[in-house]
Amino acid sequence: MTASLLTAINILTKPAESVCNAHTSQEEALLSALQANRSRLLHHLDLDPGFLEVRKLRDEVKSEWFPSVEENDHCWVFVQECLLLMLTLTRHLSTELHLFRQIPPPGGRERTPEAAPPLPPDVLSVSQQKTLTTALQFVVSLGICPYLAPGVGVPLGHRSAFGAMVEKLTHNGTKRPEGQQRLLTTTNVLLKMAELSSLATLVFTRHLGDLMAALCQLGYQPHKEERRTAEEGKDPEQRRMCREALRNLLNKVYQPIIIKELLILQGSKAGPVKYTSGKAAQGCTPSWLKRLCGQLLSERLMQPHGVQAVVRAILEGTGAESDWRKCDGVAKILVTCPQQSTSDGYYRLVCPQILDMLHFKDKLTALQFQRVATTAVLALVQEKSSFAQQYLLLPMLSPLQRCITPSTQDLSKDAVEEWELSQCVDDLYKICVVGTNQPSALLLTSLTDVLPVLFTLFCFTRQNVSHLRAPCQEIMLWYLSQSDPAAALDALRQLSGLKRHMHQVAAGFHFCPGSDGGVRLRSREDCSDEDDALYEKLSGEQWKLECLNELLSQLKDSDLPGDFFLALLQELTCWAAEADADEQQELDVSAMTLLDLEQRVLSQTERQGQRLALLQVLAVMIECLPHTLLLRKTTQVVDFIVSLLQRACMGLDGDPSSSCESPVESQTLSMAMGLVATLLSVPQVNSEDYRCMSRLLSPLDTLSQLHPEVFIQELASNLKAVIATHGAYTPDNFSACSSQPSHYADTRETKKKLKTTFTTPGSASRPEMPENAPMQLATSEAAKSKERYDFPAKPLAEWFLEACDPDVPTRAVALRGLTQLVQKRDRETVQAQEKVLVLFLENLEHEDSFVYLSAIQGLAALADSFPQRILERLLLDFQRGPSLPTSNKERSLETRLKVGEVLMRATRAMGELVPHLGQPLLGIFLQSTKDPDSSVRASSLSNLGELCQRLEYALGPLAQELSTCLTALIKTEKEAEVRRAAVHVITQLLKGLSDKTTQVLADVLLDLYRALKWVVRSDPDSVAVLHAQLALEELDDVMRKFIFPEQKLEKKIVVLP
Repeated sequence: MTASLLTAINILTKPAESVCNAHTSQEEALLSALQANRSRLLHHLDLDPGFLEVRKLRDEVKSEWFPSVEENDHCWVFVQECLLLMLTLTRHLSTELHLFRQIPPPGGRERTPEAAPPLPPDVLSVSQQKTLTTALQFVVSLGICPYLAPGVGVPLGHRSAFGAMVEKLTHNGTKRPEGQQRLLTTTNVLLKMAELSSLATLVFTRHLGDLMAALCQLGYQPHKEERRTAEEGKDPEQRRMCREALRNLLNKVYQPIIIKELLILQGSKAGPVKYTSGKAAQGCTPSWLKRLCGQLLSERLMQPHGVQAVVRAILEGTGAESDWRKCDGVAKILVTCPQQSTSDGYYRLVCPQILDMLHFKDKLTALQFQRVATTAVLALVQEKSSFAQQYLLLPMLSPLQRCITPSTQDLSKDAVEEWELSQCVDDLYKICVVGTNQPSALLLTSLTDVLPVLFTLFCFTRQNVSHLRAPCQEIMLWYLSQSDPAAALDALRQLSGLKRHMHQVAAGFHFCPGSDGGVRLRSREDCSDEDDALYEKLSGEQWKLECLNELLSQLKDSDLPGDFFLALLQELTCWAAEADADEQQELDVSAMTLLDLEQRVLSQTERQGQRLALLQVLAVMIECLPHTLLLRKTTQVVDFIVSLLQRACMGLDGDPSSSCESPVESQTLSMAMGLVATLLSVPQVNSEDYRCMSRLLSPLDTLSQLHPEVFIQELASNLKAVIATHGAYTPDNFSACSSQPSHYADTRETKKKLKTTFTTPGSASRPEMPENAPMQLATSEAAKSKERYDFPAKPLAEWFLEACDPDVPTRAVALRGLTQLVQKRDRETVQAQEKVLVLFLENLEHEDSFVYLSAIQGLAALADSFPQRILERLLLDFQRGPSLPTSNKERSLETRLKVGEVLMRATRAMGELVPHLGQPLLGIFLQSTKDPDSSVRASSLSNLGELCQRLEYALGPLAQELSTCLTALIKTEKEAEVRRAAVHVITQLLKGLSDKTTQVLADVLLDLYRALKWVVRSDPDSVAVLHAQLALEELDDVMRKFIFPEQKLEKKIVVLP
């Protein structure tokens, strides 16, 4: 029976023989083909015995789903037939599949493991799938797309030429009262088919977007955008079922595909279709659909694995070399918190997923996901530091933190697993080294806390074969090169052991090799032999110093190694000075207790150990690092040598022999002399270097005369001679005196001057608010309408009858015609102005925009022709609500706002009569700023701005009252839109008065200025702040013109008496 059903579908959808002739259009040919195919199918169902079972099952489905068939619409009749056959096929396959699962296959012989399983009955062949796909295309093209609202989904005309022809054939689908019911029926049938997995694949692979668009319209389209017939026919239960079906569909289908379709729905453009008899579709996606898609996308993003789904939806199919701009755009989407979610809840769900994107193993997608993840992490660190610290950096660095404070109680287990450390180091490397262009202070601070652990890990990997060695080294080098010089030097002191140990690996734990080439943290067994423990400690410290110098040797283009070396030398000088002070101070043991004596001895021992550690670090640096890396800045080295030599000369003032007995002094002096010799051993020393080293002449002269050792005297004398002669004299044994190699590369630091250009506020280009041209040209609208179209001459009574017609286009055209008669000052219309006014006011309450906009235009024309009487009536309606007996009190607010629009247009049309006619308007608008409804207050302020812009000198007596009202609203109003309108009134006021501002607003100008400054400093609304800044710029221009008037070149002829 499955084959018979698909044969019937093939008969229905098979292209018919050509029925076109010279006078037949494509639409007529298509319609004829649909009718012919349906007739052929019905003929086969009635006469062919092979379709007997198909006809019975079809009749059962028809009685349930389509009890009545509409024969007048041939397209919908064809769609109904397709839906009937597909429902019949779905029911048949469901029944067969149920029996297949319940009844075991006949067992003539036992099935071997190698045998293929029996084929389910819902599996279709390729040709059968092709037939069913063709039927689905007809159903979607004729049963869904014609009934979608403008802007919902992708129009058929934008898909193919055939789609444009079908769209032309069914272009009035949305206007039909039964359109929504047809759309609901088609959608339900497709959802019913999707319950079978074999049929769901055919539906979702090609028509998922259209199905989602239909469900969105049926479940979420607001009533105000539908016609009355649609509102009456739509059951709330049906809307709920459509919403539930959409939710189930979104959770059922592969998420990247869902996100793609939602993005298409949210941003689809329905441009003009040239096949619709000159009528263009709506230009963009409706606002309700944009909000809905945004909410659904946010939900997709915040669910488990939602971040990956969003990234795959945007980047899938771009290949390994995707556009970096697209990756950065996806990262910005992930960083931005949706409006429907709280920041804490959003980042708590999204940040772990961002970190998971760093762990992809697939090479094709790993680079894309890594770039998106690193960009998102860095953006979060810079923009949302608190959330980044809590949900990104702390989880990422937790394995290294647990090395400092391990929480395991079972000593037989690893405190930190191998995969955790490997993942942590890999993530740090991708974020810090690969992804960072501009380092963040938060990232550097977080890395500072775990830097000792990372350095210990690096030292361990250098003793073993591990894949973590290179990442650890690169992370350490990145930190030292990107950190502030003071922070980098402090970190080097801590890593070298010269500073108190903080954030080290916990005592009793050590790193061990992992099974996969990584590292794990385990508890250490206590060493019973003290000698072995001491040897292990000393060898470990020596190894750490060698590893630290290995890192410093990689910083070849940095001044950090030299700065660290000079800082250590300076500290060595301070230690030597303290040692001299301790020796000169006599220790009175008799006046000290045993406890004080013990503490003093311990402190001296501790200081001695620190000195030894300092000498050890210096010795390892001199041994491991080349002098070209340590001595990059000549001036710094010379300054420090001067201090060393002066310290040695001060020791020679007393007993010279005692100076030689001190090993620290002797080594320090030898080091200083060696550094001077190294500086002078450069092949080419320029004059600036000699000028800098001239400060060494005086201490070298003292050493050459007073030092007890002959070698030091000769060396000091030779160095003095070389410096004094600028290298013209060089002793024969000078090269032997230098303990360093003679090759010294002098790299000079270039100082660049940064020029900062300051731009005054007056010189900057000020943004100008665009004027609303259609609103400004309201006064000339009648003339332009006459140029475009002249309405036919009809009796006034006939215009009145048509203005009450229930048909919307007829009524709107009649209102436009009456407006034209008012503008032409027709005698009969002038006499019946009261009836015309009542007619316009009645139509002002109409729900269709075409009607009430025509009524607004007519009322504005009446106010322009008969201002005193009409304005008085409009002001009462604006202040108290509609006054007609037939008015709908529930829609009073909407009517008042429409009357406000009429008053705005009338104000613009007054022109120079505003000072004469605008006083009543000003009073009503000021009173309405205290209205309970915020929309009325905002509308009143908007009209007040238009009015004040044109009052000029007539505003003078009311300036104080106006200023008090505006400043009070700005500082006390809770609604942001009302505060915006109040600030905008000041802007329009300043624009309208221009040069007259200082005359008209002399008493209140300071109050207005302070109110604007208060908005800029304190108002939380960014739009209100922008309006205030524009007003301040307008005020700045006014005051500049007032203080610095434009200079005019004039010739004055004075007639002398």
